[in-house]
Amino acid sequence: MSSFVVPGSGWPDDPATAATPVADSAASVAALAASAASLAELTARQSVCRACPRLVAWREEVAEVRRKSFRDQPYWGRPVPGWGDDAAAILILGLAPAAHGGNRTGRVFTGDRSGDFLFASLYRCGLAAKPTSVSADDGQRLIGARMVAAVRCAPPENKPTPQERDTCAPWLAAELRLVAATARVIVCLGGFAWQALWPVLAECGYQLPRPRPSFGHGVQAEVVAPGSAGLSGGAGLSGGTGLSGGTGLLLLGCYHPSQQNTFTGRVTPAMTDEIFRRARAAAGLD
Repeated sequence: MSSFVVPGSGWPDDPATAATPVADSAASVAALAASAASLAELTARQSVCRACPRLVAWREEVAEVRRKSFRDQPYWGRPVPGWGDDAAAILILGLAPAAHGGNRTGRVFTGDRSGDFLFASLYRCGLAAKPTSVSADDGQRLIGARMVAAVRCAPPENKPTPQERDTCAPWLAAELRLVAATARVIVCLGGFAWQALWPVLAECGYQLPRPRPSFGHGVQAEVVAPGSAGLSGGAGLSGGTGLSGGTGLLLLGCYHPSQQNTFTGRVTPAMTDEIFRRARAAAGLD
């Protein structure tokens, strides 16, 4: 028996089938991401990627050994694809799936303490249908929002290498292109996501502010969409409510809802709610 869910074998909302093409190198990630014609096709391809040997070995080892408290549960054990509203106005970008969270449940920020904290905030802010996210078949849905990760596989010690980040980047670039018509705000959860996003935006043709603002909770920056006029102002400022003219994306920094951050009070429910309420207003969802 495999240590991961076989594509098309009946896992709730599994986007892939046995016929889904599998990326096994950085070059094939780039090719398969670029040629995906829809979000459904893209997420299917994301969910079977095997391009990073270290990550593949780790995610499948975790899925085989399992945590004691989940020993009786099957683990997803595959890359965790983007999830949420296909016409999202807000993208929520995290670092990578948790070994016993997304790597177990098959859905990003689902089944762990960070997800509990995050979804409670999204629910309070009208961006999620329920205050909890525990499994792929729990009926949860995002409202006007979509969740993605800079790295789609659970990494050892939650630390992807720069090469793994860069290998995975075409999946994020392709997802951004496919939601570009509706996306207005990207909320970056943590400094890793903030840094990983900039080269992806450049690859997608966005005009970036110079200098690029450093990550911080509440920091924002505006980037201009391909083919638009120059920056509309406000890049890197911590105030303001959103885009001028709707010609690009507003980036918002938010401390990651890791247990280290939430237990120490570095990030509180009120702080996270304030970020998502700003995102709602900037995206025109209020």
